Amino acid sequence: MTTIKVGIMGGAGYTAGELLRILINHPQVKISFVHSNSHEGRKIYEAHSDLLGDTDITFTDKISTDVDVLFLCLGHSKAIEFLNQHAIPEHIKIIDLSQDFRLNNKHNSQTGVTREFVYGLPELSRDQVKKAQNIANPGCFATAFELALLPLAKAKLIKSEVHINGITGSTGAGQTLSDTAHFSWRNNNISIYKAFTHQHLEEVRLTLETTAASTLPKLNFIPLRGNFTRGIFLSAYTDCDLDQNQITSLYKTFYKDAAFTFVANNDISLKDVVNTNKCILKVEKYNEKVLITSLIDNLTKGASGQAVQNMNLMCGIDEKAGLNLKAVGF
Repeated sequence: MTTIKVGIMGGAGYTAGELLRILINHPQVKISFVHSNSHEGRKIYEAHSDLLGDTDITFTDKISTDVDVLFLCLGHSKAIEFLNQHAIPEHIKIIDLSQDFRLNNKHNSQTGVTREFVYGLPELSRDQVKKAQNIANPGCFATAFELALLPLAKAKLIKSEVHINGITGSTGAGQTLSDTAHFSWRNNNISIYKAFTHQHLEEVRLTLETTAASTLPKLNFIPLRGNFTRGIFLSAYTDCDLDQNQITSLYKTFYKDAAFTFVANNDISLKDVVNTNKCILKVEKYNEKVLITSLIDNLTKGASGQAVQNMNLMCGIDEKAGLNLKAVGF
């Protein structure tokens, strides 16, 4: 059985913590190092307390090139900075969880290494991911958004404006303290932020327009902060001429080979996906409108779980390895 040696940069944050929870139990992974300048010398479980008893790995401030895959869990713009400052050998596969390479997929490092990044949404680009050396992992809202609309884009059925509302848990804001992430503000509260201007809109439009091979109408996106920790509940609606059976068939056919994306017949709720790498969709026709509901866990399918899914594909192993996770349920 193939063993994949991995390293993690930026090991103290939420996405790195989720990545560690998955990789520690991955049957074909050995974690070679977890880098953190701020936590160097401390045990992993001192930053991620739920990992007490699961690992004795210690954070390091050293970077090893004796790895097969390097995960970059660095802040936005920090991945470019890292690759400019460190001569990472070309044979090491890189999976970047920031937004640095989602739109500009070619990077000419100051160290002389040129890397081209593949946008790592497996439901859209599985074959390209399998051949890739470098992956730009999609954003969390972008993942839910794109999976909701890709079947319509592929069928050239997005002919009028799309209206989208999405509510995300507090972990989507990262670990950095802010007024709107503080418990006493977030609890029993809800608010709109970045209406019509969210940073994921650019990558969503690029992905959908590339799939549709045409310019799309407006995508009107209203993101909201939720008073829960994990998950994204996104709903989108637009005009559509198909009836209920046709639209359901379109979606089920599009995702028939997807490892983690499913089209539900019954009502769905956020707890169906929290702590899993699933996206669950529901499509409903109301008069001339189609309503698509898209649910993911922002830390798993929206970040670290999808990164591991991409790693599995890149390394030629079972796409689901390490990702058979149980939903919270109750």
